Amino acid sequence: MIDHIVNQLATIAGVSTRTLHYYNEIGLLKPSAVGDNGYRYYDETRMLRLQQILFFREMDFNLADIQEIINQPDFDMIQALSGHKENLYGQLAYLEKLLATIDNTISHIKGKLEMKPTELFEPFSEEKQKEYEEEVRQRYGDKELKVSQQRWGSYSEEKRQQVIDEGNQNYLAIANNIDKGHESSEVQEAVARWHQHIHYFYDPSIDILRGLSDGYVNDPAFRKFFDKIHPDLAEFTLKAVTYYCDQLEQAS
Repeated sequence: MIDHIVNQLATIAGVSTRTLHYYNEIGLLKPSAVGDNGYRYYDETRMLRLQQILFFREMDFNLADIQEIINQPDFDMIQALSGHKENLYGQLAYLEKLLATIDNTISHIKGKLEMKPTELFEPFSEEKQKEYEEEVRQRYGDKELKVSQQRWGSYSEEKRQQVIDEGNQNYLAIANNIDKGHESSEVQEAVARWHQHIHYFYDPSIDILRGLSDGYVNDPAFRKFFDKIHPDLAEFTLKAVTYYCDQLEQAS
């Protein structure tokens, strides 16, 4: 394969020359050679490395994390590509599920199909897990995120579906009892089940529980999910979880 100079590679890869210059500056993607004329040349190895960078960028990895991953001595490009493929298949399956739910919901509204409440929200559950992971990463660090990923990855498909269904039931139970107040036994029992449910992903401290409920109100992705169930659910859940956590602290 013929080596390409930076302008050619930028055109082929669909990135700007400024991006390639920046990758060079930070040591993420250095050219294979620099000519006497100052031209930077990129061979196939560098192009494959750039492809990896772009795949990781598609999955919202930041540049520092990408650099750490692909600079590992045991980094396996074929294994990484297989991981990207699995990730894309997962996204495809998720989109197909969304489309099916849209069709079913249209039929449900027209009275041609009866849908259970959990079926209305089923396709959002895998995406919800990703939101949990990002919330954990941002608020509590990579250690808790790693625990969450390991636990979720260890479950069978049947187990994952069970966890998803249980989570949906917990949110619906809270929503169905809003009129009884956030301190009611019905709501507090549902919050206790929610607390236990979080252990499927990681072991939450009281501060983490408070942080999650705060995120339900202030994080746009969480808020969008809760508003689909009930327009008052996010704020109500925050009150219910705050009360629940206060009781836990008083009892400790």
